Amino acid sequence: MRAAQPTDRLPLDEQVDLLHDILGQSPLFLEILRRARRLGLPGWYLAAGCVAQTAWNVLSSRPPEAGIRDYDLPYFEPSDLSWEAEVGAIQAAEQTFAGLPVAGEVRNEARVHLWYEAHFGVPCPPYSSTEVATDTFPSTASCVGIWLEDDDHWCVYAPYGLSDLLSLVVRPNPILAQARVRREGVQVATAVAEPSDPALAGGERDRR
Repeated sequence: MRAAQPTDRLPLDEQVDLLHDILGQSPLFLEILRRARRLGLPGWYLAAGCVAQTAWNVLSSRPPEAGIRDYDLPYFEPSDLSWEAEVGAIQAAEQTFAGLPVAGEVRNEARVHLWYEAHFGVPCPPYSSTEVATDTFPSTASCVGIWLEDDDHWCVYAPYGLSDLLSLVVRPNPILAQARVRREGVQVATAVAEPSDPALAGGERDRR
């Protein structure tokens, strides 16, 4: 019989199951996940701060929705990079999420390079997928995306794994050539800031 392990030492499949159980304690997260699927956006995820904040709220015994102003919903549609097309997706999301106490922040990651430098002051190469965009989120704990398949199976994309997320560690994303991590609204009293670890590499994906 194997001895009990801390969450950051669990096998990946057990970490994914644990994350599923944690996020499942937020009825709002589950409802947004179901409604996001109805939108049918290509390459979509619920991702970044809404995943990390929900998990850290639950792990810190806070209300699951505390401190979350919107839920990031990136997608990838390279065939139409116009702002008008993205507005259409945003308006469809507004209708789909109507009646919920928070908004969905919809973004076509295929066109981020068109506006990123003007907004943040540094260039951004074009992304080739939502996954590539997720790889560049500010902290390793926020580099997580979840989508729901038609049969209700959860799919999890986590290029740096789930250990930092489950251990409440804020670690700068090693892929970023920046000295600091942008604040993204993740709030947790016991989070631990860690220096960038260049040894982190690779990606992990699981289907539940």
